[in-house]
Amino acid sequence: MNSLLQAETGGLPINDVLFVVTPYVVLALFFTMTIWRYVKEKFSYSSYSSQFLENSYQFWGSVPWHYGILSLLAGHLIAFALPRELLWWNSVPARLYIIELSALIFAVVTLIGLVNLIIRRAIDSRIRAVTSKMDVIILLLLLAQVGTGIWVALTARWGSSWFAAVVTPYLYSLFTFSPDASAVVNLPWSIKLHILGAYLIFAVFPFTRLVHVLVVPNHYLWRRTQVVMWNKRKAQGAEQ
Repeated sequence: MNSLLQAETGGLPINDVLFVVTPYVVLALFFTMTIWRYVKEKFSYSSYSSQFLENSYQFWGSVPWHYGILSLLAGHLIAFALPRELLWWNSVPARLYIIELSALIFAVVTLIGLVNLIIRRAIDSRIRAVTSKMDVIILLLLLAQVGTGIWVALTARWGSSWFAAVVTPYLYSLFTFSPDASAVVNLPWSIKLHILGAYLIFAVFPFTRLVHVLVVPNHYLWRRTQVVMWNKRKAQGAEQ
């Protein structure tokens, strides 16, 4: 089986393709397409708010989603940027339990918000009318990512510690252009799927409305709620 997989991937072991080649391909796609879109379609850098079409489901979806996902991203960033400090924190069992339980709670909150956002787009005809195929794709990818994250939290305990000890060195090796996936390939498939899911989201990111988070200064974090009117781009033929 291993020889067959290597033959199908040009002689490279499948793990090297997934965890060494893939991240560099994704990064190249992410930066080139994000910059191209900003240069060519700057006004498409928007969250395309549909609040004026429906507000109640959006509140119960958007608020827990944003608070939950930002907290989880902050936790991942801390594990990446401060692995030694995090391992020191986790050396006391009570503190380890607190951080693990907090991460699980934020993941559930994120899931609740995301499910509400999906339901909102599924049951409201006006919201469906302004929902693109890419909206559906990114929502499903995010749902899968949050789902695998909760799966990892429940089955591969003490994630903050093994992330800092195993995943962080792997990510550092990618950024220093000396990729070493030897430790990652031995992780359970639940964790591997979560890592690959993150790569897939980064790959489609430039083609979605999520690019609005890259706009600097990012006033979405502190501005008051506002209603944005939709102005769908005209077809090229109509413009001509």
